[in-house]
Amino acid sequence: MKIITWNCNMAFRKKAKLILAHQPDVLIIPECEHPDKFNFDIDFPKPTSTLWFGKNQNKGLGIFSYNDFELTVLDNHNENLRMIVPIKVNKGNINFNLFAIWANNPDDKDGQYVEQVWKAIHHYDSLISQTNTILIGDFNSNTIWDKPRRIGNHSSVVKRLEDKGIYSVYHSHYKQNQGLEAHPTLYLYRHQDKPYHLDYCFVSEDILQNLQAVEIGEYEYWTKFSDHVPIIATFKSC
Repeated sequence: MKIITWNCNMAFRKKAKLILAHQPDVLIIPECEHPDKFNFDIDFPKPTSTLWFGKNQNKGLGIFSYNDFELTVLDNHNENLRMIVPIKVNKGNINFNLFAIWANNPDDKDGQYVEQVWKAIHHYDSLISQTNTILIGDFNSNTIWDKPRRIGNHSSVVKRLEDKGIYSVYHSHYKQNQGLEAHPTLYLYRHQDKPYHLDYCFVSEDILQNLQAVEIGEYEYWTKFSDHVPIIATFKSC
């Protein structure tokens, strides 16, 4: 099973074939336009399931599945946390809860970025368990920006998830420390000298045990299309 997240920097319909070449089973695309703008063809085949959330038809959160993986939004989706979406993923005997994340909610004056994730992991506490759980997407955060007096900073989110047996696949696979990542996922203004690690895939320990590979996109190729590069996580099973 392969799960990919890539903030496409808008106009996904023109870029879909680039990421679909990696043959994802589940694909999380922040800054994706509404699917009504898509024209499916040989380079952009119609997904098994399509979900989209947002107010701006040109820039929302898209979630797509292929290879008969089915996506269903869970009934207790909190629309106040609209860019953090709880989804049931199902294919045969494979079942897990996936939280698709684009931490970007300007309407929340109490915190529109990582604070959204902090609120979500508390709101969905009963769904975020030590088994069958994945949180993935653009968290817009890193430990380097922690505000010590802010309860819901990046380190607090990481600690809360780790307490529930949920870990970053990138940090686990590459033996990296939060805030000291060797592989950026964002190049501000697409400048190579302004790198940050803002995109993550956290999984419960049972899924982590089946991790085969983690790939972070290369600057030279992907920044021709977006300021972000993809995270590609491959698992033996789930």
